[in-house]
Amino acid sequence: MDSTTQTAGEGLRERKKLATKQALALAAVRLAVERGLENVRVEDITDAVNVSRRTFTNYFSCKEEAIASLSAGRFARAVQALRDRPAGEAVADSLAEVFAAQHEAAAQLDPERVAPIRMMMTSPALQGEALRTMVAAEGPLAKAIADRTGADPLGDLHPHVLAAAVMAAVRTATEHWTTSNAPLPDLIRQAVRQVAAPRAADNQPSITTSHR
Repeated sequence: MDSTTQTAGEGLRERKKLATKQALALAAVRLAVERGLENVRVEDITDAVNVSRRTFTNYFSCKEEAIASLSAGRFARAVQALRDRPAGEAVADSLAEVFAAQHEAAAQLDPERVAPIRMMMTSPALQGEALRTMVAAEGPLAKAIADRTGADPLGDLHPHVLAAAVMAAVRTATEHWTTSNAPLPDLIRQAVRQVAAPRAADNQPSITTSHR
């Protein structure tokens, strides 16, 4: 087997693994929404995907981690999108847009997309996993901010503080959204700008919401 064939084979295996991991996560979300999280067993998830329990444990330690992995993917895409934003764009604007974009689908009020996000923010069993997912995203986000601003990711505190503040802003905006009628992307834009460019955000009109 030559190196090209070997590389192609490895790439195919990685894509299959990623597809299996995503299928398990999506099945966990769907079943939790349909039945309630407490009524879903790991065996129910593996049966839905037609894989073994061992396959599940190759990717996740529990059903809560499987559900939270979808948020991890969203944050990873936001970090990559930040690297792709125009170089001359203000960092606060870039951060606001990339995190809002990852939640645009929820603004369409598609129940299949909205329900999992609400569940993540309101279920005590999932809140811990959600917080761990956000904390894990801070390191890659800080590195992307440092690369974008020319800061030293090891010696400069600012990228790390900003990354932590942005993740907290996203979490707070999402929690607020669960009881309000405002579009989630708009809330995220406002919250991220408030921590990334607070003085500029002071001059922006606030989003007025009514609670359900």
